[in-house]
Formats: sequence, structure tokens, C-alpha cells
Amino acid sequence: MHERAGTVALPADLIDSAEVVGAYYDIEPDPSDVNQRVSFGTSGHRGSSLDGRFNEAHIVAITAAIVEYRASQGVDGPLFIGRDTHALSEPAWRTALEVLAAAGVDTRIDSRGSYTPTPAVSVAILGANGAPGALRTCGPGLADGIVVTPSHNPPRDGGFKYNPPHGGPADADATGWIADRANEILAEGWRKVPRIIGSGLLDDEHIVPFDYTTFYVDQLDTVIDIDAIRSAGVRIGADPLGGASVDYWAAIAERYGLDLTVVNPVVDPSWPFMTLDWDGKIRMDCSSPYAMASLRQAMTPDENGDTPYDIATGNDADSDRHGIVTPDGLMNPNHYLAVAIEYLFTHRPGWSSEAAVGKTLVSSALIDRVVDSLGRRLIEVPVGFKHFVPGLLDGSVGFGGEESAGASFLRRDGTVWSTDKDGIILALLASEILAVTGKTPSQLHDEQVERFGASAYARIDAPANREEKARLAALSPEDVAATDLAGDPIVATLVRAPGNGEAIGGLKVATEHAWFAARPSGTEDVYKIYGESFKGPEHLAEVQEAAKRLVSDALG
Repeated sequence: MHERAGTVALPADLIDSAEVVGAYYDIEPDPSDVNQRVSFGTSGHRGSSLDGRFNEAHIVAITAAIVEYRASQGVDGPLFIGRDTHALSEPAWRTALEVLAAAGVDTRIDSRGSYTPTPAVSVAILGANGAPGALRTCGPGLADGIVVTPSHNPPRDGGFKYNPPHGGPADADATGWIADRANEILAEGWRKVPRIIGSGLLDDEHIVPFDYTTFYVDQLDTVIDIDAIRSAGVRIGADPLGGASVDYWAAIAERYGLDLTVVNPVVDPSWPFMTLDWDGKIRMDCSSPYAMASLRQAMTPDENGDTPYDIATGNDADSDRHGIVTPDGLMNPNHYLAVAIEYLFTHRPGWSSEAAVGKTLVSSALIDRVVDSLGRRLIEVPVGFKHFVPGLLDGSVGFGGEESAGASFLRRDGTVWSTDKDGIILALLASEILAVTGKTPSQLHDEQVERFGASAYARIDAPANREEKARLAALSPEDVAATDLAGDPIVATLVRAPGNGEAIGGLKVATEHAWFAARPSGTEDVYKIYGESFKGPEHLAEVQEAAKRLVSDALG
């Protein structure tokens, strides 16, 4: 824990935005260096220009690869492109447009020339492709999209992700092909890629303005009971954390007449107003109590027990994550997911009685207990929101959520809304819950604890070199010799997710009262241990230590 975690950033903590952007153009990556090649993780290619990991060459190559990929898949309609507020997002966005325009791709950019949240791009793609319940956006052809964002990563980073026609994150087959082809282009000579460069780029016939804001905001009442929020007079404080949702929250307040205040409308790519995260870095993680310290402080009750807002919310830079603050404080993401699931599945009569609940296998087992009480089917999948896309698309999954404060759910009539994470609707849902039930999500969580028990949940890291991480990702259940975990009999040893049979990329071990999951880090020489115990924090610590021993033994 950094000694200044939760305190406002100092000048020495800030990036030099001009230096970061300059490095984007000046540094050319070495295609023979594995650390400087294109690599898609669970949320696209990410890195810093200063390290030669997110530079002009990368974006030219990736965009050229996407042009080839979409053509090979018969994607012949518009490409919707959005960007967040990171310093590298605008130059990368422009580079992508140069390649797309030269390739003759009908590209839809924000009509305001501004920022576009990830969920707004997803909703636009689905609208273009005629998804059930969605407004139609444009003419013929199959649409897809790009979002230029590293999500909640520090200000020095950039990110670039591809959303195919289903509107959600691309699967491993697509990203693997795109990354391999992009690396070939880097090696062959990325400067050979045709581009339209110059001041006339945005006037090119293939670059078409699109009003993402209005298209997204005008449909929100098909997802959220906004009438209930307005009628109850819920006082909302929405903090964009300097991200892409800043103008969306103002538009939502105006369009629907809500008592909603944009807590901090400032956008600055160095994020000087942020409080430092646990490790001393600026990180727009709206689920972190340290990154959310300012909003938490603003919600501290005064001497009369009053707070300026009934519900306060935060979003990360591309608005695909949510943070919920009540007068009781910042909610743990797992706790809010459990509350949201119970509320939605008891207040959405338009949803199919067969609609299931999706969760990642490292999310809280509290969700399992809630879902069981609802008589619904639980679909447990590996880490990565892409696993929820098919179910959200056809309405067979009503809600899909991750422990890292990312989720989405169906429209009120049971049709698809977004197939990517949507932090805006999860934030608005907290106000709907209060308006309809008269209780905050944190109060409802307390009631869940009384019924299902309290759990201790945490994630820690343990050292592992590249070879050890590879062996961890390839483990089989037979590699685990242990029969108990922290004093309880092991009831399940998993290397594939029970919900869809996909590889976990690690190991999950469960008992009746606790579980842990171990997954290798894609960027550091560590593996991550997620753990939870319904026997309390002391037992969780025992589970974590037992997990290290068990994994060490399994790796040999």
C-alpha cells in the first residue's frame, strides 16, 4: 500500500501529456521485441507510447489488420469508432481514421468531435445491425466498431479494442488473427499501409458524423425505470472521473429532468484532480476506495446525518465500469452485483422466466446463493465479458457481470441493450433501486447478508516466472493432489468454466464455505489469487496461504 494512497495527486505524479503524445509519433517499436509487438489481452491492445508499446506504428498495423479481417468476415457496413479521454486516444483515433478512410471504410465518428463511451459504441453497432428492440441507426451492410481506450489504466497508457458485429468484445479467434496480422505488417513495413493524411481527413466522404449521445441517451428509458427515479426525486451525484461519460451525464439530466449533478465536469488527460490508487498510481478505477476517495468524502454525512446526494456514482475513462457510493460508503463491486441481480430479476416482468444470470468464476459466491434463491440458472464463465455476449444478444442471459465492476443487462422488455459493459446503466440502476424499494443498495446488501451470510473476498498476487505461468494455465484437475482447503473438503477442482466449458487459463478450487482461483498475469511475473470465505477474514487468510501451497505443489 502506497503511503499516499487516497490523497490528491501532486504535480510530480502527473504525466507530461505532450511528451506522451510526442513519443507516440517519435518512437518506432521493434517487431523483434516481444514486449513491443501487438498483443490483445481481454480488453484489446494496451501499453504506453513511452515504452514503445502503443505508438503510431501499432495503430496503423492494427487498423490495417482490422480492415482485412472485417472484409474476410463479410462485414461490409459502417464501422463505429469512439475514444475516451486519455492523452493517447485522440492521436490513435486519428491514425485509425487515416487508414480506414484510405481503405474506403464507411466510418462513423462522434458528431460533436468529442468522447464516446464504450457502451454507446456497442448500442450503435447493435442498432445498425437491427438487433431486437434497438433503434435502427443507418443503412445496409453489417456494422462493427473500434473503441480507443485503455479503460481505467493510468494516464500514460493507450488502448485499442475491436468490437465485431455482435457489438461486444471480440473473441480470441478474432483478436488472435488481428494481432498476428498486425505483427506481420509491423515486420513487413507499416509505412506501406495507405493512409489519407492532412487537414481534409475529417471531410473525407468515408468519414461520417454520428450523434452517439442522442442515440444512446434517448433509449435509456427502455432499460431503466427513469420515471420512478424522477418521481421519487432521487438526488444523484455522477462523477465521470474525467472520462468519456462527462457530457452523457449532463445530457441524461436534461433529457429526463432528473435531480442529477455532474460532480466533476473537468477533463484533463493528466488527471490532476484524481486521488492516488492503492499503489500510488493515478488510475480511474471507480471500484477502488482510494481512486474514489474524493467522492466518498463528498458523501460523508454531516452533523445532521445528511449527504448532498442520495446516490453517488463513478465511471472509469471509457464508462464501461461503475462505482456506487451510498451514505454508507463505496460498495464492494461483488456486493452491488448481487443486489442488482436480485432487484432486476424481481422487477423485470418483461424478461423471460428462463433468462439466466451470468458471472465470471472469480466473482463472489454470494451471487450463487442469490441466484439459487431466485430459482434462476447461473452461468459461470472465465474472465472476460466476451463470454456473456451470446446470451445477452438473444435474451437468454438477463444479466452478465464481472467482479471488476463491469456488467450489463437487458432492456425492460427482455431484448438486448448492450453486449459490452455499461457503467452508465449500472449507475442509474442504483437510483432506480432506491426509488422503487425505498432502500439504498447498501441497505439491501445488509439484508442479503442476513439471509445468505457474510463473506470475506480479496485478490492477492504471488510470484511466478514465465514458465510457471505457462504451466499454471495448462493445469488439469488431476494435477491437484490436495483433498482439503483450509480445513474443509474440496468439492470442486476446475480448469474449465462450468457455464460454457471454456478454459479458465488457471485453476479454481472450491469447498462448501470457500474457494480460490489462480490465474497467471499477462503483464507481470506473478499469478493472481482470488479468494473468498464465508467463515470470515481469518479463514480467508488461511485459504490464501493454502492456495499458494496447493498451486506450488501442482506446478511441481
